[in-house]
Amino acid sequence: MEQEFASSLLENAVNEFSKLPGIGRKTALRLVLHLLRQDECVANTFGDAIIKLRREIRYCKECHNISETERCPICSNPARERSVVCVVENVKDVMSIENTHQHRGLYHVLGGLISPMDGVGPQDIEIDSLIERVKCGEVKEIILALSATMEGDTTNFYIYRKLAPYDVKITLLARGVSVGNEIEYTDELTLGRSILNRTLFSDSFNKNSF
Repeated sequence: MEQEFASSLLENAVNEFSKLPGIGRKTALRLVLHLLRQDECVANTFGDAIIKLRREIRYCKECHNISETERCPICSNPARERSVVCVVENVKDVMSIENTHQHRGLYHVLGGLISPMDGVGPQDIEIDSLIERVKCGEVKEIILALSATMEGDTTNFYIYRKLAPYDVKITLLARGVSVGNEIEYTDELTLGRSILNRTLFSDSFNKNSF
């Protein structure tokens, strides 16, 4: 039975908080009541931060990572190795890999994985823009750092086929990342070793079927 609230304002706030992933109505109520106990300036600061985030955040025109400028700090950093591009599913994976301090190249955020069951095809994620980056000729290696799931493997193979006509080395994270694991939940040590010990994607054909 859904809890009834004496105040429609309280109920509306709880409803909005409960729309966040992993936040049930009980947790939402606890968060709302916490904000109510704070000074008004605390709630105002919280609300302003969310509004400013939504209005001003953008996506890097080159790699699709979140950014406050047209090009993200990673892509605009002259010290990064521009010939190596690590392909990831989402922004959280960029953060995970950056925390390992083992990748000094650039990134390409797909924004999802190919999943026919969920109606997600190659045209729904940033694969065409990846191909365009490779076409320019500056990229010499693509590291496929996608989750070791069926969707991740499907996307890996699709990208591999699409990049076959180009002179670019395609590597895969070493399978220290367990099959079925998502990148964001892999510990930094394992992820770092997987980057350092990456293998040619073509070598995985003997171990995996598509």
